[in-house]
Amino acid sequence: MAYDVDNHIPQDRTQIDVTESGSVQYWTDALGVSEQALRMAVAEAGVSTAAVSEHLGHAPL
Repeated sequence: MAYDVDNHIPQDRTQIDVTESGSVQYWTDALGVSEQALRMAVAEAGVSTAAVSEHLGHAPL
């Protein structure tokens, strides 16, 4: 998944790519969770942003 370094925003915000550090930083900030919590949520819920957000107890993004 491409990552826009200048804007610090993943180009595809429907999926969370935990293999790119910029994407991890964006999603930990956006969801207000630690990197470990984000990685665990992705492992349990999949890469869908909506699924991870719901898994973490947030409204779907």
